[in-house]
Formats: sequence, structure tokens, C-alpha cells
Amino acid sequence: MTHKFLFLTVAAAMATLGAHAQTDIPLDTDAMYFEIDELPNAINWLPAPPEPNSTQFAYDLTQYMWGKGERLNEERAKQAIDNGVTDMADMAVQFSKPFGMEISKEHTPCIFNVLNRGMLTVRLCATKPKTAITRLRPYVRYNEPTLIPADEETLRQNGSYPSGHSIRGWVTALLLCEINPDAQDEILALGYQWGQSRVIAGYHWQSDVDAARLLASAGYARLHTHQQFLADMAAARAEYAKLAGEATAVDAARTDTSTGSAAIYNLAGEQLNKEPAAGVYIQKGKKYVR
Repeated sequence: MTHKFLFLTVAAAMATLGAHAQTDIPLDTDAMYFEIDELPNAINWLPAPPEPNSTQFAYDLTQYMWGKGERLNEERAKQAIDNGVTDMADMAVQFSKPFGMEISKEHTPCIFNVLNRGMLTVRLCATKPKTAITRLRPYVRYNEPTLIPADEETLRQNGSYPSGHSIRGWVTALLLCEINPDAQDEILALGYQWGQSRVIAGYHWQSDVDAARLLASAGYARLHTHQQFLADMAAARAEYAKLAGEATAVDAARTDTSTGSAAIYNLAGEQLNKEPAAGVYIQKGKKYVR
């Protein structure tokens, strides 16, 4: 009970630090959908992290050792470093591959808008528990190096539980699955690995990451009660459908073998006066292979 009392007292003091939401502002990428006190309060339902020397902590320690072993895998270590970004513009570059389309403020403004606003909003779910529970990060506890040395001093005094990076990665994956459910497995795989990267990098215990996924899922559900979020998500899905449809049309044109009686042009734009030989041509504004 003493721990819970401290948890609630510190959290109440931190409530005023929450960012303020703005509603009914389309394509305002920096506006959050909810204020911090409107989001699920992890203090009321999220278990405290494992105590040192407990059997639960033994699993955290085992996973920390696993993560250090994964650093020997050059490809996985690089991914862990790449997953260390926090800005949506940088995250979008990595999520574009499993999503199947370039995600950026310029190419997909509606998708980028709902991703950034959603991610920034749900990330607030970690503020109260991270402040109330000042859990030491693995690299601090054991005074060991990480895969991202540049962040070590900045995060040394920042609470480890739950993982903010993991919240960002998991909620971004959930949002993208809603926009393009056909790619859900590939997207979720990256979202999951995003959290594991924090264990491998040495910045978080496994229980930090597991708790973060719970928080991200709770915050994601809360987003769906906000009318502006629903409108932004509808716009994002429409944007995806339009761009995906255009890509499909181009692919279909490339394999179209029908000719009909319309004029035929070569790739230089010159109209042909006789039946073309084998090759790629343009007819009715589309490419086809003969």
C-alpha cells in the first residue's frame, strides 16, 4: 500500500506536465488527441516492475543477457540501433517497408498525420508510471555500455519502466495495421522487434517492454473514442486506398497484353503505323507487353 500511495502522489504532481490536446484540427501533426489525464492511468492497473532478487526479475536478467548476445549478430544489432529513433519522420522510413508504401509527410500527409498524432498521444501513457517508478535501466544498474552510447547520459536519470520507445513502436504498428490490414503480419513483426531492440540495446528490461505493449494497446483503444481521430483515420485509409489503387493500375498496365484498334506508341512516344514486334508499347495511355 505504501508503494501505491507514493505512486499516486507523484503521479498527481506530474499531471500538470501533460501536453494539451487539440481537437477538430485536421492535418495538425503536432496536436494530440487527448490530455494526459484523459488517457488510461497505468498507476491504477499496471503491476509494478519485478523487485530485484525475485523470480520475475530473474527473467529480466536472463533477457538482458540474451540481448547482449544478440549484439554479436551484426544485422540485428544494426536494427536495434536504427529502432532507437523517436521522431515519426524517422520511424516512418523504417515502417514503410512492411507497410508496402512510402510513408512521409510529403507523400502520405493523411497517414503521417494520424500516425504522428496517435503516437504522440499514446506515448503520454508512460509519463505517470515512468515518473513514479524510478527504475534503474540495465546499463545503469550494471554500469555497462549500450549499443547507442550517445543516449546514455541523457537517459541515465530517466525511469526505465515502462519503455517509451516500445510504446511508440507498438502503437505505430497497430495504427498501420488499421490502415493496411493486408500487411498486418509484417507490420506487427516490426512493431514487436522495435520493443525487443530496447532489450538488445541495453536500455530496457524485458518487463519494461512487455508493460509498454500493454500501455500502447490501452491507449490505442482510447484513441477510437475521439471523433477527430476517427476522422483522421478515415482520411488515412482513403489516402492509402487511392495510392494503392494507382499502384495497382500501373502494375496492371505493365502486364496488359490486349491491343484492340487504338493507336499504338513506342516508349519514345512515336505512333506506329504497322503491327509492332515483340516489346513494350503504349496504348490507351497504358503500357503493355507484346
